[in-house]
Amino acid sequence: MPILELLDYTGVAVFAATGALSASRKQLDIIGFLFLAAATGIGGGTFRDVILAAPVFWVVKPTYLIVCVVVALLVFVLAHRIESRYRLLLWLDAMGVSAYCVMGAAKGLAATGSPTVAITTGVLTASCGGIIRDLLAGEPSVLLRPEVYVTAALIGAAAFTAASAAGVPLWIASAIGIAAAFIVRGGALRFGWRFPVYRPRPGRHPDDVM
Repeated sequence: MPILELLDYTGVAVFAATGALSASRKQLDIIGFLFLAAATGIGGGTFRDVILAAPVFWVVKPTYLIVCVVVALLVFVLAHRIESRYRLLLWLDAMGVSAYCVMGAAKGLAATGSPTVAITTGVLTASCGGIIRDLLAGEPSVLLRPEVYVTAALIGAAAFTAASAAGVPLWIASAIGIAAAFIVRGGALRFGWRFPVYRPRPGRHPDDVM
């Protein structure tokens, strides 16, 4: 299996698992598991393909939907054995972000040849699935968590794009991008890495403005 196709299936499967885990936390029925797994698994890639005006990947290959169904059924049967499902969700999400930021960047680069577009599609592909999952499940959005999230996808996509531009073989460039994204996101989960937050300041008195 070509490396990019492997990354695509990996990203779909891992994100589908996080969607199904969210369904387990909400104690939904099997249809809820299937819906959240599919929406999360294919959401980011669908958004990417629509932006690139490319054929939507799961329409071309319905196998991706089958992967989401299988993952949802497995989580439905096994989720109760996992003590800390939210922690597992976050780490699986980190894996999905790492794989999908590279996949999205690769598709953007192949479609346009633009490093800027490649990095942007990498970030969108990696982030949108998690955003859709949290929105549908009523969970706190990953974008609103204090530790870095989108930054990990940005660094992974940028690392892959830079390595590809330097002529590095595809599988090595992919490994570099995945490792960079996972180190940043994993470090954020493990050590709480974050950027300084905005600190509002009192407005100036009207007399001082005049």
